[in-house]
Amino acid sequence: MNDSPRALDGVKVLDLSRVLAGPWSTQILADFGADVFKVEQPGRGDDTRAWGPPFLQLPDGSDDARESAYYLCTNRNKRSAAIDIARPEGAALIRRLAAEADVLVENFKVGGLAKYGLDYASIAAINPRIVYCSITGFGQTGPYAKRGGYDYLAQGMGGLMSVTGTPEGPPMKVGVAIADLSTGMYATVSILMALRHAERTGEGQQIDVSLLDTQIAMMANQASSYLVSGKVPQRLGNRHPTVVPYTTFEVVGGTVILAVGNDSQFRAFCNEMGRSEWGEDPRFATGPARVTNRDELERLIAELLRHEPREALIARLEAAGVPVGPVNTLEDVFADPFVEARQTVHRFRREDGVEVPSVAYPGKLSRTPADYRHLPPRVGEQTRQMLADWLDMGADEIAALEAQGVIVQG
Repeated sequence: MNDSPRALDGVKVLDLSRVLAGPWSTQILADFGADVFKVEQPGRGDDTRAWGPPFLQLPDGSDDARESAYYLCTNRNKRSAAIDIARPEGAALIRRLAAEADVLVENFKVGGLAKYGLDYASIAAINPRIVYCSITGFGQTGPYAKRGGYDYLAQGMGGLMSVTGTPEGPPMKVGVAIADLSTGMYATVSILMALRHAERTGEGQQIDVSLLDTQIAMMANQASSYLVSGKVPQRLGNRHPTVVPYTTFEVVGGTVILAVGNDSQFRAFCNEMGRSEWGEDPRFATGPARVTNRDELERLIAELLRHEPREALIARLEAAGVPVGPVNTLEDVFADPFVEARQTVHRFRREDGVEVPSVAYPGKLSRTPADYRHLPPRVGEQTRQMLADWLDMGADEIAALEAQGVIVQG
């Protein structure tokens, strides 16, 4: 923990989301000081708690079966309360909490919260300044609104899989849930903009963000290329559609990425590798020419590099100003001195001595940096504390709700 001011100190976030897109968004808010009240189902909690192995290792070598690596990656800096929102008393408690909140984040199916009186219209009637962020697969409107949403579907339906993989192979998904993560980022940006508006005007609003909308937007230059040209982009493996050479090459000791983005970098590569004539060859001298003749150029480069030792080659090309790097495993990544120098990993320690590693927020803010205050919570770990903090609820009322099974203290 640090003593720097936090950008979102005083912002209260009621988090009814689970799995990845919603929790990813609320973790970012929490990293910058927001008080995130994570509401979980009593007993089971967030679905991802059981998404393993791997699970957190206990001192005796056994697994903590409710603390999966998946859950841990996206729930730090939050406090958890276990509340049964399916019971009228639980839904009423959520409405009381929403009256105190600045932000509410949920990822129920469209209309799923209306039966509990927890939809935007119901909450806005209680708290008109609230920023209410709804995350779904396909949005609150449109032909697919009632469908359940999953990252894999969004990658496929949004075009990403059509351009991922080798030309001769099948469409491939990306190795992480990129549609979920991107949606969480867009949700966070939208929440911050809506908070700014609420600060100025006192007027809240609903944010409707979906996995499919996000994935289509994340197609970026590929989407623009299609809209401009009418030509459907194809799978190119590790190649770039409009930049050459921009792909992987096999060398002694592994694989390197060559990412030559302009003509001067290409000439620097040619000069360093003793092939200065390639930089003047009409087939390769300009970017468009290299795209047209990519097969021949990549064949020549592959033959040139295949006997080069990886680390020595990378050092030579880096010194020459040529963008180059290795293809790392995650073992390589976390052994890289970059990780320690940039404080890429934050390590919590529980009371029982168990270390809980976490990949830090990547942005380095000079005045209001991310701050790591709380371990990812256990289910309902702070139920009593949160109700007392947010609602000034007394011990007797809390005990009565516990006795009824409306809430559970972890």
